[in-house]
Amino acid sequence: QVQLVESGGGLVQAGGSLRLSCLASGRTFSGRAMAWFRQASGKEREIVAAINWSGGDTYYADSVKGRFTISRDNAKNTVYLQMNSLKPEDTAVYYCAQGRATWYSATDLRESSFDSWGQGTQVTVSS
Repeated sequence: QVQLVESGGGLVQAGGSLRLSCLASGRTFSGRAMAWFRQASGKEREIVAAINWSGGDTYYADSVKGRFTISRDNAKNTVYLQMNSLKPEDTAVYYCAQGRATWYSATDLRESSFDSWGQGTQVTVSS
């Protein structure tokens, strides 16, 4: 089992930026897809972005395309989520997750494809 620890959340004004980090330990990091999910209060958890094992392929939810960037550094066992032009509707708890495979088709980028989760980090965007 891998342990995932997120950091970088906080309170920011609309239009601002935050960079989330997720440090992995305990299991091979580089051979698996990684993703960021988020869950707003009263809503279901949704995928935000995902990245394949090498960093060469990415996926973004339509709501964050052009504003968020996912990246990974396999030498540091870390995945990042750079969030720019933040909006109040981006307010949520953000979770890092590790997949069971190296990559997935868009239809398979869902919670059940990811078997390890961090504890989450709160992102609050004020208007």
